[in-house]
Amino acid sequence: MDDSTTKRTATAPRAAQERPTLKTIAYMTGLGITTVSRALKDAPDIGADTKERVRLIANQLGYQPNRAGVRLRTGKTNVIALVLSIEEELMGFTSQLVFGISEVLAGTQYHLVLTPHSHQKDPMVPVKYILDTGSADGVIISRIAPDDPRIRLMTERNMPFAAHGRSDMGIAHPYHDYDNEAFAYQAVEKLAGKGRKRIALLPPPNALSFYLHSRNGFERALIDYGLTEVAMGRVTTETSLGDIRAHAEAMMRSASAPDGIISLSGSSTIALVAGIEAAGKVLGRDADLVSKQSAEFLNWIRPEIYTVNEDVRHAGRELAKAVIARIDGVAPDLLQSISKPAWSPMGPHG
Repeated sequence: MDDSTTKRTATAPRAAQERPTLKTIAYMTGLGITTVSRALKDAPDIGADTKERVRLIANQLGYQPNRAGVRLRTGKTNVIALVLSIEEELMGFTSQLVFGISEVLAGTQYHLVLTPHSHQKDPMVPVKYILDTGSADGVIISRIAPDDPRIRLMTERNMPFAAHGRSDMGIAHPYHDYDNEAFAYQAVEKLAGKGRKRIALLPPPNALSFYLHSRNGFERALIDYGLTEVAMGRVTTETSLGDIRAHAEAMMRSASAPDGIISLSGSSTIALVAGIEAAGKVLGRDADLVSKQSAEFLNWIRPEIYTVNEDVRHAGRELAKAVIARIDGVAPDLLQSISKPAWSPMGPHG
């Protein structure tokens, strides 16, 4: 055994114990560090066999690029920040959104970092932090307001972003949204077809864009079908479930009880059903209920509910594609999409 072989054998165990680097891969493959780096970046001047050999060793070693080093060399973090309210709907919304985003990022150099915040606090704080620290290459935000200061600031600071919802502030920006106006209109239409006359809408908070969209569709349909609104007062989809249940019970016990209810939140719908039944009313007989849901579960509980699905996983995919395209310089007005309501095949028929 010559000296070089002895030296390689002696040093290999120590290298294996350290975090694998480009130098580690170069050692294992017998290639130069520059060649290894270019192979991992899929450089066209590196042969397919060499790329395959380098990737195989990199995967076996569990190699991950050093983000600090990447940032120093390129000015990029390879991070997409998802700023998400910790109060987002629990019934599948957050997990499905993250799942969809991750599906797209899995085929790229980008990593997803979740930045949670409370919507009861200043929503600008997490966005300002990302901008001031340069901790992400792109940002995805939700809970969009008609005049959203986060959108204005990120546009001014040239931060690529995509919004889960539309603003109304004269700034073209990437977004993916759900057609809540069409949902509300179709929900009223469904209830009218069941002979219902007095309709209540459980809306989102009025500070959010989709409150306006849902109200527009709801009010248009009431006029078109000659129906009457039963006001829900200050109760919204973000009222506590206990308070929604209590309000629904009191509403259904009153002389002016609705015979049709529309909900924009699947988890809130569970509280509505509990309140309706606590008042001694029977769903499907005394009142019909139409609800949006982000996962198919309401009809497991109450088949009488008319459900409309919002594919949040699809929204995550669209948002991820939009923010990456924006990073690559695609114009924001080319990165806008809206999902149409999809009525669930489960639930009552007719």
